[in-house]
Amino acid sequence: MEKVKVWLGAARLRTLPLSLSGIITGTALANLSGERDGVVFFLCLLVTVGFQITSNFANDYGDGIKGTDSTDRIGPERALQSGKLTPKELKWGIGITAVLSLLLALVLLVHSFGLKQLHYLLLFALLGILSIWAAIRYTVGDSAYGYKGLGDLFVFLFFGLLAVLGTKFLYTSTLDWLDVLPATAIGFLCVGVLNLNNLRDVESDRKYHKNTLVVKLGFQNGKVYHSALLCLSFLSFLVYFFLQFSNGIHAVFMLPYIVVLVHLFKVMGTREPVLLDPELKKLALSTFLLSLLFYLTVNYFL
Repeated sequence: MEKVKVWLGAARLRTLPLSLSGIITGTALANLSGERDGVVFFLCLLVTVGFQITSNFANDYGDGIKGTDSTDRIGPERALQSGKLTPKELKWGIGITAVLSLLLALVLLVHSFGLKQLHYLLLFALLGILSIWAAIRYTVGDSAYGYKGLGDLFVFLFFGLLAVLGTKFLYTSTLDWLDVLPATAIGFLCVGVLNLNNLRDVESDRKYHKNTLVVKLGFQNGKVYHSALLCLSFLSFLVYFFLQFSNGIHAVFMLPYIVVLVHLFKVMGTREPVLLDPELKKLALSTFLLSLLFYLTVNYFL
């Protein structure tokens, strides 16, 4: 039982709501166009959870091997750094979750496209493989892109554009140019969570040569960048609201931005990185709530 608790800790279950935000938003867009499929929704959630847990195991392993997760790090204890899991055990965990995620993804693709749309099936299979590659290579390997300041770009692409637009396409096999706005909004918020994590860890990251964008920009400029991400997210959803909805009551899904605004004032007024740790949960859960309210607005308030 103790070992199970260790693996659950390494899986970092608190990160799952954020990763599901893109799936819920993409499903809402599909529902808005009249498409519903409970099997697609369920399998999308499972695949995303699998990818996220694979990423969390890989991050634990990569940062642990490189020494970035030292005893002076801020935030939850890591499994490898604490000695509760060995590198070999984490490697097995990464491999098993990656294979299971890809198998679930294959079931999803066959259900969505069948063999008659083989070109779509192959395209999304490639995207699934790229997702696993991105999940692992964020911190693992000598050329880990998270150590080169590229994490923000990959999070935007995979948690925002691919998660939202890809999910809708699995339902409908079509996309509308307006769909880019919610995808962009969710993407910016997810990048905001990563940036907040990097703001919190800026001192240890600099010490251990993890050159995140915040390390390159500096703490103060990193906060300005953070405000830009959140404002762009709000503007993206605001433009979408005016173009898509006809009744002011439909703006209810944007209420979480009130919490985001309070969070932003807190971040901008914070001088010590360690004090930003509680803000991670607020922003991640606000993003999840935003996607959930968007889903409910589309399905129950229209």
